[in-house]
Amino acid sequence: MERIICLVIGYVFGLFQTAYIYGKLHGIDIRNYGSGNAGTTNTMRVLGTKAGLLVLLGDIVKCILAIVVTGVIFDKTHPDMVYLLKIYAATGAILGHNFPFYLHFKGGKGIAATAGMILSFHPYLIPMGVILFFGAFFTTHYVSLGSLLVYAGFFIELVVLGQMGIFGMSQELLIEMYVIAGGLTVMAYYKHKENIKRLLSGTERKTYLSHKNKENEKAQETAQK
Repeated sequence: MERIICLVIGYVFGLFQTAYIYGKLHGIDIRNYGSGNAGTTNTMRVLGTKAGLLVLLGDIVKCILAIVVTGVIFDKTHPDMVYLLKIYAATGAILGHNFPFYLHFKGGKGIAATAGMILSFHPYLIPMGVILFFGAFFTTHYVSLGSLLVYAGFFIELVVLGQMGIFGMSQELLIEMYVIAGGLTVMAYYKHKENIKRLLSGTERKTYLSHKNKENEKAQETAQK
């Protein structure tokens, strides 16, 4: 029952579709523009860097809040499995973001929400996530590559920390947590399947933060047409 409660808590928070709401406030449905994805990268490309960063913040915070609420409810009553319950809450938030029922289950890809999970799940996970994402992004300007590396790194590090006893859970509960994390990783890679194809073919779109770089992006798009 606790697992279901945490999934529901997370899903409710995940339903706050930051990109969709921000787009509607500016007279558009973000899902009808650019890549059609209701997430940070598409918002940044369509509405600008400021908009993208606000969406990023909103999607990170909603997952953090889901995990914090779960901790408040279960920290004292279920200390032996609180990390498992937190990953259930994070999974609910990511599912709510990716598959919001009121938007016909058409949301984002869950990467910003995943960042919220990594930032609030355990501090040991943060440095590797930051290094993998920003290292890949500032080197290649491929958000998708950084996102995929973060997920792979998260799963591997979670297993390593779990086996080191960092989470203080039984092996049975750890295995359950690994299965959930593995499922999230598989879902992330599936949601990025087109990005992976473009990365392999060298046609993936790059994302830039400055005006000058955005002009370079437009030039690149024109050259690819």
